[in-house]
Amino acid sequence: MSEITITEADQRRAQDQVLDVREDFEVAEGMIPGAIHIPMDQLGTRLDELDRTRPVIVVCRSGNRSARVAEALEAAGYAADTMGGGMVAWQRAGLPAG
Repeated sequence: MSEITITEADQRRAQDQVLDVREDFEVAEGMIPGAIHIPMDQLGTRLDELDRTRPVIVVCRSGNRSARVAEALEAAGYAADTMGGGMVAWQRAGLPAG
């Protein structure tokens, strides 16, 4: 697992999976277009929604939860990175959030 920048995440989001692990009320404020929303506490029961053959970019509000989730995904056999700065940095940079 490594921490990638919002710029790297934006460049990779067309081919990689973006996993948003924030809560519903946080996602209501905007989400990266095309992201898969699975709140962190539901991940264990919803792992089958992710494609194990494609890298995962994990996103949360600021980068703390996503780092923990990326580590757990790697332990489960996924290639996963965390997006440093989270959605706070993404939206501050003016990147798309539908």
